[in-house]
Amino acid sequence: MDPLYMANSLFRRRRFEDCVQVCTEILEANPYDQAAWFLKLRSLTEQTYVDEVDMDEEGIAEAFLDDTAIADVARPGTSLKGPPGTTSRGLSQGIRPVSQSGRPLSGFVRPGTQGGRPGTMEQALRTARTAMTARPVTSASGRHVRLGTASMLTEPGGPFVDVSKLNMSKYSQRPALAKALFEYLFHHENNVRAALDLAALATEACQFGDWWWKIQLGKCYYRLGMYRDAESQFKSSLKHFSTIDMFLYLGKVYVKLDQPLSALDYYKRGLEKFPNNTSLLIAIARIHEGLNDLDSAVEYYRQVLKYDSTCVEAIACIGTHHFYNDQPEIALRFYRRLLQVGVYNAELFTNLGLCCFYAQQYDMAISCLLRGLQLSPNDDNTADVWYNIGHITLAVGSVSLAYQCFKLALTSNNSHAEAYNNLGVIEWRRGRGEQAMTCFQSSASISPHLYQPHYNLAAASEKTGNLHSSYSCVKKSLEVFPEHLDSAELMKQLQQHFAAL
Repeated sequence: MDPLYMANSLFRRRRFEDCVQVCTEILEANPYDQAAWFLKLRSLTEQTYVDEVDMDEEGIAEAFLDDTAIADVARPGTSLKGPPGTTSRGLSQGIRPVSQSGRPLSGFVRPGTQGGRPGTMEQALRTARTAMTARPVTSASGRHVRLGTASMLTEPGGPFVDVSKLNMSKYSQRPALAKALFEYLFHHENNVRAALDLAALATEACQFGDWWWKIQLGKCYYRLGMYRDAESQFKSSLKHFSTIDMFLYLGKVYVKLDQPLSALDYYKRGLEKFPNNTSLLIAIARIHEGLNDLDSAVEYYRQVLKYDSTCVEAIACIGTHHFYNDQPEIALRFYRRLLQVGVYNAELFTNLGLCCFYAQQYDMAISCLLRGLQLSPNDDNTADVWYNIGHITLAVGSVSLAYQCFKLALTSNNSHAEAYNNLGVIEWRRGRGEQAMTCFQSSASISPHLYQPHYNLAAASEKTGNLHSSYSCVKKSLEVFPEHLDSAELMKQLQQHFAAL
């Protein structure tokens, strides 16, 4: 059989490693075989291809060295970077837990939801702990560097293409080779500068009439942090030809520029051209979640399920919404649907156990949580499962068992703020004031976005007569959650006491 025919067959069957091996043998016999060179280029690109449309992680550098903001203080409902609670139109954080940036947790872990935008530099430096991971939340550029390094190590002879010796002008005149070479440079080598040079020359060669090259220019500008240039390229491409990716890319740029309303506008314009497209509907729902408009987000997720009943993100987010709206029976139906779709992990069984518990199906609750404990792959998930088991045992009155569960959660993850807080409450009820204060302080230092440890510290300090510390702690609690009634009542009592002095 012809080796080139075999390599082409392997490529169509997505057996890229075997295809690369066959193409390498062909090139060893004839280094000038352009067909084999082209096919090997495509195979290497497909092995490291990453979808650029999805949202990116945001690190400390992007959060605090960002010069793309138009106004320091944006109007409510027009910014994704506003302080917690300024744009909330859903449940309060007294009912639904929040991320480290102060926004309600989503039911689905997507890029960007673990890191969030911290409010202070001190909070940003604690990101590795508050994100419940052993590494800091890095920027997208660092992720791509690691991908490029790993891909180069897969070749024993070094990189397949020597970028420094490429004649970009020559390849830009040959559209088929230029497109394959660009994707190789962009995705496999992660050489954005060389890819940008090739895209610029190819755009000039086609007399600025090819929409595909304008998209690639926009992707390069976006990767380099030149968002306004990327915006102009995407808009110019949209005038030539409309694709779903174009609207998603433009929305992604406006999210980086902190203009969620402009992103929503382009997503809705995309829905006019591509009605009922689930990618655009999910993007709109994510923007509404970022603005804390949870009811609107759920409506769009429901529209997604009308056209794609197996969308895991939509099912999980709607289930979470019903759970925190005191409808565990309905949430249980959505989580059971996730099991039917094929999701089988510790997080899902933990959620099933909590739904069963609040729906008064106690036998199923324990079995689901035990299954989640068996499936937890790392210490972070194990700590969450033990914490939820302790929460359930505390609700049924078994304080000693709950104490042991919280201890096991801290054994698995020593930075679990919620377990520290609940452990402090148990210690306080047992009369161990010093241990309780230590637990509350640990919880508040690990997760300053939680209002519970600040309030507990304030209440404990007030009981022990340390009114100044109580005042500072309750002030922090009200900064995090201004609508907390107990904190407001304690603040009023302290102010009356200070006035009497």
